[in-house]
Amino acid sequence: MNVVSAGKMADSVAAGLADENETENEDKEREKRLFSGVRKTEEQAAASDLTETLGFYERKAKCKERKSNVSDPSLVRFISAELTRGYFLEHNEAKYTERRERVYTCLRIPKELEKLMMFGFFLCLDVFLYVFTLLPLRVLLALIRLLTLPCCGLSGSRILQPAQVCDVLKGVIMVLCYFMMHYVDYSMMYHMIRGQSVIKLYIIYNMLEVADRLFSSFGQDILDALYWTATEPKERKRAHIGVIPHFFMAVLYVFLHAILIMVQATTLNVAFNSHNKSLLTIMMSNNFVEIKGSVFKKFEKNNLFQMSNSDIKERFTNYTLLLIVCLRNMEQFSWNPDHLWVLFPDVCMVIASEIAVDVVKHAFITKFNDITADVYSEYRASLAFDLVSSRQKNAYTDYSDSVSRRMGFIPLPLALLLIRVVTSSVKIQGSLSIVCVVLFYLGMITLKVLNSIMLLGKSCMYVKEANMEEKLFQNPPSAAPSRASSRAHRTKHTREPAGEPAEEGLSASVTTQPSQSDECPAPQLHTSQSDQFLTTPDESEEKSLIQDDTELKHRAPKKDLLEIDRFTICGNRID
Repeated sequence: MNVVSAGKMADSVAAGLADENETENEDKEREKRLFSGVRKTEEQAAASDLTETLGFYERKAKCKERKSNVSDPSLVRFISAELTRGYFLEHNEAKYTERRERVYTCLRIPKELEKLMMFGFFLCLDVFLYVFTLLPLRVLLALIRLLTLPCCGLSGSRILQPAQVCDVLKGVIMVLCYFMMHYVDYSMMYHMIRGQSVIKLYIIYNMLEVADRLFSSFGQDILDALYWTATEPKERKRAHIGVIPHFFMAVLYVFLHAILIMVQATTLNVAFNSHNKSLLTIMMSNNFVEIKGSVFKKFEKNNLFQMSNSDIKERFTNYTLLLIVCLRNMEQFSWNPDHLWVLFPDVCMVIASEIAVDVVKHAFITKFNDITADVYSEYRASLAFDLVSSRQKNAYTDYSDSVSRRMGFIPLPLALLLIRVVTSSVKIQGSLSIVCVVLFYLGMITLKVLNSIMLLGKSCMYVKEANMEEKLFQNPPSAAPSRASSRAHRTKHTREPAGEPAEEGLSASVTTQPSQSDECPAPQLHTSQSDQFLTTPDESEEKSLIQDDTELKHRAPKKDLLEIDRFTICGNRID
């Protein structure tokens, strides 16, 4: 009995163990199913979260690769991404095309600028040679006409033509100032400047440059006022102080300006003769300071035209000062040609620095203000127009005066100084010296004639290329009226009936000669009754004033290049 009961108990225990094993197996199978389901959902989620890199999709990662990638450091992936990263410049094609055009413009600036500089240089040379060659002959012809009038009779005409009167005034001013310059001792001035320190000389040279620009601005107005006062028709109302006060003002101006240029030349001569060349280096560095003062300012086309004219005048003046320095040094060394080669490197260094500064300055000004290199051909055409228009029958001014106003270059003081230096450096003794002087004068006349013919041919070509032939037969633009006169003229125009045109006289410029043809009145802008200013205008009148002013601003014409001279104030808006 005991054995049978023990066997039953063993069978029941074995059956319980088997049931437990089955339940454990079922639990394990459930866990495997759950785990496989989770893995499938993770793979589907990973397949849906595909990323795009350079247009390619990542492949499905397997479990083993996932486990191996988890163990890789992130620095490797960053470096691989940096090495394979790309971009496309054609997505911003307009921007990069504009940058390339700016580079091409900067590369074209030196060529176009030097074309303008060379043309302007020969214009200044033509005007400068005119003072030495044709002006004395024109003065001689005017004096012959003046002396032969009692024999020929007046016959109701002018004693002298307006151009002849201006030539005689120029000749008399040159003769008087030449005799006054003999009282100025060049050697004493040289030793006084040489005894100063370098810093003082640097400050003096900068002050002389500023004074030269101020003298040029006011001096041309003095000469123009003298010419117009001497040639103004007598039937007009007297509105001036007289010819004689204007004449003495002109003589005083030419004398003082010539002394100013002499001090500049003496300072430059001291810089050349200094042992360590420190002053010459400082004076050359002053040109590079000019870049800082002009490059980072806003320029429009008219302002750049003024700067170009100033650079032309400055370059020609510097070349003339270098010539004076060489003449003075050669005189001190008894005209030894070996000493000329000693001065030659310094002269080349000054010229090269001047050219480099002009090129860099104009290149960056055109870059910062989005001005194309073709604008210099317009400037060249404007200068050529002055030369061609001065050869017309209806010319209103002499060409030398036109260049003086356009560039601020006044040849009389510089020519006076050069005559003073040459006559003191070169001694004329004997008949052979006189023959050499006559031959030299004939050579200067030949150079002047050839230069004028070349310039006239080039100018005609430039004017035709710019399509400016029609402007040659138009009246030159008159000076802009003042605020008071324009305001009075507007009030006069508003009071007249609409059917009757207003009678007006165009204000002639200072050097404009009287014309026989009737000039057409300038078109008047429409103005409202609010232009008749009251002491206490109401709100409606103030609004009408504001609207009228804004309308006038929008309708005001832009200044043409032919109306811009060296000292015209231009706006800051780029055309």
